[in-house]
Amino acid sequence: MTPGPITVGVALALDALVGEPPRRVHPVAWFGRAVAPLDREWRRPVLAGALAALALPAAAAALAGGFVVVAAGWRPPAGGVLAGGVLFVTTSLRRLLSVAGGVTAASERDLLRARESLRALAGRDAGALSAGQVRSAVVESLAENLADGLVAPLGAFAAGVAVGGLPPVVALAPFPPAALALGVGAAGACWVKAVNTMDSMLGYRSKPVGRAPARLDDAVMWVPARVTAVLLAAVWLAPGAPVRARRWLADVPSPNSGWPMGTAAAAMDRRLVKPGVYDLNPGGDLPTVADAERARYRVGVAGVVAYLLAGVSTL
Repeated sequence: MTPGPITVGVALALDALVGEPPRRVHPVAWFGRAVAPLDREWRRPVLAGALAALALPAAAAALAGGFVVVAAGWRPPAGGVLAGGVLFVTTSLRRLLSVAGGVTAASERDLLRARESLRALAGRDAGALSAGQVRSAVVESLAENLADGLVAPLGAFAAGVAVGGLPPVVALAPFPPAALALGVGAAGACWVKAVNTMDSMLGYRSKPVGRAPARLDDAVMWVPARVTAVLLAAVWLAPGAPVRARRWLADVPSPNSGWPMGTAAAAMDRRLVKPGVYDLNPGGDLPTVADAERARYRVGVAGVVAYLLAGVSTL
């Protein structure tokens, strides 16, 4: 077997067993600490943000990919395990499902706690949200984070493995082909996660330094968001859901996140709303606890399918 499927299997196993490393040893948290000093006043903030958006993700990707290439060149199994570790820390499914389940359960018995817990999923003011609106935010976050936190890095890994195995690339690099393919794949996953992390920290209209990271993230997420919409439509057995979702997307600020969220709203036939921002499927009812739990299950199935597709594509 080629190392790509093994790497994806390692990442899936680690996610199922561990969920997420502690923050103090999480490489994504380390990257976040490197990004944090950018969040200040700059004389030329747009230029500073553009340079950082080019340099920081590239540096993180080169570091991760380089370690994987060296390890795989030394011992192929070591490279596969290390690449699996990189893919594990750049993806997330179990924690997403766990936090969503906790907020959904709290929305029925302790609304105040549910509003507070929602901060781990959705960046919005939850202080005045009803129980139904909290569950709407849960479903929205499940759909959007499936794209950002799983489909995008898995897709980048698969694309990187394919690029790293191309004859012209192999001919120019003094590394074994399998080691090079794993390294480029790991670098791709790391780069996408770094871009997304910068956007989540800086990509607000009030922060000019975040303008370039936000635009870069929009470009990176264009394909994963739409692939995620198709995945959600497939696991919901609602092939027409993405087409139906298109009518509601004009008010969603992001050019990408509306696709998985709108597809979920159409597939469940439930209203998903961020008050004052967008209203997906406005004629429907807000999700019940049972609706949110079904959405959590469907997103979990879609996530496993994404892992399988990534593994198969790297055969």
